[in-house]
Parts: sequence; C-alpha cells; structure tokens
Amino acid sequence: MIKGNYTRLIQEKSLQLGFDYCGIAKAEQLDDDARRLEKWLNQNHHGKMSYMANHFDKRIDPTKLVDGAKSVITLMLNYFPQVELPQADFKVSKYAYGQDYHYVIKDKLHLLLEHIQEEIGEVSGRGFVDSAPVLERAWAVKSGLGWIGKNGNLISKKSGSFFFLATLILDLDLDYDMPFSTSHCGTCTKCIDACPTDAIMPDKVVNGSQCISYFTIELKEAFSEQTPHWNDWIFGCDICQDVCPWNRFSKPHTTPSFNPSAEWIQWYENDFNLLSKEVFSNVFSKSAIKRTKFDFFLRNQEWSRK
Repeated sequence: MIKGNYTRLIQEKSLQLGFDYCGIAKAEQLDDDARRLEKWLNQNHHGKMSYMANHFDKRIDPTKLVDGAKSVITLMLNYFPQVELPQADFKVSKYAYGQDYHYVIKDKLHLLLEHIQEEIGEVSGRGFVDSAPVLERAWAVKSGLGWIGKNGNLISKKSGSFFFLATLILDLDLDYDMPFSTSHCGTCTKCIDACPTDAIMPDKVVNGSQCISYFTIELKEAFSEQTPHWNDWIFGCDICQDVCPWNRFSKPHTTPSFNPSAEWIQWYENDFNLLSKEVFSNVFSKSAIKRTKFDFFLRNQEWSRK
C-alpha cells in the first residue's frame, strides 16, 4: 500500500469514527511555537498551572513522544450542543454538558490506531487528548484546519471553534496537508471586548492566569481580594467563543455522549441550591466537571453570587 492509500485509509476511518476533520502534518520541531511558549511561560501567564512548564522538549518535538515520528495527525470533534441549556443562575461551558471528552475521544483514537495497525502492519503511535505535552492548536494550523484567533482558540472557516482537538503521532510517512497560512479575524475585537477579566491580550496572547476557566477549574485554592469578579460561570467560560462571529457557522454535534444526562438536566433546572457531595458525585460521575472537585465547585457557586 502506497503513502497516498495510507492517508486515505486514515482519513476515511477518522470520519467513520465520528471525527469532523482530519489534517496531517510532517512531524518536526516547532521552533516558532517554542519561542512563543517560552515567552508565555516566562511572563507567568500559566499561573499555578505548573504542568505547563513541564516536558518543554516534548511539547515542541513529536519525536520525543514517539520514536521515529514522521506524521502528526490532528482530529477535530464538534461539541456544539444540539440544545443549549436554558438560562439559569449559573453557567457551565458547553464542552462539559455531556460525558468527559477525554474518555470519549481516547476510545476513538484507540480504535483509529488499532485500525491502522490492522490494515497497514507494524506502526507505532500514540494518541493524545488535551492532557499531554502536545501543542494541539499549533499542529492543527500546520495541518490546514484553521487559524489561531485573537482569543487563542483554533477557528475553522467551516465550523467556528466549538470543537475538541486530538492528536495522533505515528512513525509512518503520509501525505501532508498545506498549513493554514492566513488569519480571518480582521479588525474584529469582540472577544477582547467581551472578556470580563481582561485575559485576552494583544497578538493572540491569552493570560491563562486571568481566564475564568482557570479560576473555576485549575485554581485549587480559595479566591482572594485580587481575584476578578464575573457573573454566572461556575465551570469554564464560553464568552469569547459565544461572541465570535465565526461561530455563526457552528452546527449541532452528532455525538450522543456529549448530550447532558437526564440527571444533569434535572439538577441544572431545579436543584442548583441543593447540591450535596453525594449529588455532585452522582450527577457528574462521567463528566469533566468532576475535575473541579466538590469543595471548589461550591466555591465557584458562592463567588458567582457576589
């Protein structure tokens, strides 16, 4: 089987597994992104997310993650909800409506790699979803899937930005897509103007330590007098995406596991103020929301009431 056939096989299987887009780039060191990441870290924009400073060499060089790596496959999976939850006292990011995306996507990556090995032969590879030292958005741009917006998110002209990114690194030569070389944000500043904590800075830099998602998910300590105020959000934040004009092209996802469970909806619509540790564990047992832990979830609720 020749290289082009390998590429088509992978692209076709990715679509069968439910991924919306599949782009492929040559595995090589990300020198420009390395400089940007180093500057971002030196300015302490990662706050208390110390893991962002770990494994720097692996973040910029895929051969440090897979020996002999030749191709980096980037996969997109839409999570824009079929039905948005009704307005309530508190808001949760759309990506957390359903089951934890880490597990949903890892299962798909495992099936994709398994299919590649069955059809092609001895191929080494590793799949990554958000929790490993991989610069997913950089690889997505190099794979031709879109551009980095002023809010730091990858934006697709076809579908906006409400999607997950996953990466599969292989020691297999494939046909490579052309990098996405243009930006289509123009003079628009809607995301910058809408951010209540001023986390979005010039030149597509986001101060992670000032982002609402950082405060409601990553920060595992009490809020202080210096903590900025915001309304409603208790897990994550969608403000900069909700105002982005490109998200008018967002379409409802087709992944059933991304829909909220009946228990989730009942809690959301009726029982916000009746949350116990037991209810939290039951309602969010398969949700990404469990990452924030019960005590910090209550902290977020109390802060949003101020």
